[in-house]
Amino acid sequence: MSARLPLALENGSFVVPETGDILVFSPSVEDDLSDLPRDQVLILDDFFPDCETWKKRGYRVVQDLPETAAASVICMPRAKNLARHWLAQACAITTGSIAIDGAKTAGIDSIYKACKKLTAVSETQSRAHGKFFTLPDDSRKTAFTNWLAAPAEGPEGFITAPGVFSEAKVDKGSALLASVLPEKPGRRVADLGAGWGYLSAQILKSDAVQNLHLIEASHTALACARRNVTDPRAEFHWNDARQVKLSGPVDTVITNPPFHTGRAAEPALGQAFLTNAAKLLTPKGTLLVVANQGLPYERTLQELFRQVDQIALENGFKVLRALAPLAKPRPTR
Repeated sequence: MSARLPLALENGSFVVPETGDILVFSPSVEDDLSDLPRDQVLILDDFFPDCETWKKRGYRVVQDLPETAAASVICMPRAKNLARHWLAQACAITTGSIAIDGAKTAGIDSIYKACKKLTAVSETQSRAHGKFFTLPDDSRKTAFTNWLAAPAEGPEGFITAPGVFSEAKVDKGSALLASVLPEKPGRRVADLGAGWGYLSAQILKSDAVQNLHLIEASHTALACARRNVTDPRAEFHWNDARQVKLSGPVDTVITNPPFHTGRAAEPALGQAFLTNAAKLLTPKGTLLVVANQGLPYERTLQELFRQVDQIALENGFKVLRALAPLAKPRPTR
């Protein structure tokens, strides 16, 4: 956005309102919003680490759509249905300029063509492998009503929402991990990156579990999990699984950690989950992690635990079991 927003402001295709909030839908923490008046910017974001970053920079951040906005900027997400949903929301509450900004790899060309079929749109501002366009016409208020998408029943009767991980089907990795969960996982369990609650629901089938912590960075996914996992043994935490701390140690941690940032593979993201999992466990605790077969998690686990075994391999996914976290990690060789 940093390369395209100034151009749109300069040529007048996006107008900053004199008063009122400028609602910015889920900007990347790398985005530069300095061309907008900080006191008017209101960021709508549901991802815990990004929300904390924006707050530290002095911005106001909310997770729920406000009743009104003087202008809106939609930072194009990769999920097409989520982009449409955001655009419909913006049209419903925005009194002034609405802009859509995104990279070509995020599908900005596709959403532009779809918008042109429904209402008037401005010419695109193209720069830095992306585009920026606005919806200036009043007909936009009703043109995108059909694009609104509320949480709905998804795979196996679970409630999911646009943009959450594996919204249309149970992830193959999660299904594999669910198939090897122990009958008695211990009294206290944590699900790191719980998503909309599929694995947690499987864990709670065990009567041995007294307390289950669902930790999830997506506010939207966690809201779905609250609807999917109604067992009173469950506790929900909107937090960063890489850094979260609990009131006491747990006997077992289960996790299907993310390993992508955008389109790029980033194994360090999953490795950070594993490092924190070791800190959350009792000295005799167990970690069960499912991962893409090619991810190099074994070395990380061997530095953190006394024993590491592969207990399942299927459809390109592996399940690793790590036992007894070390008081001090072994040095990297």
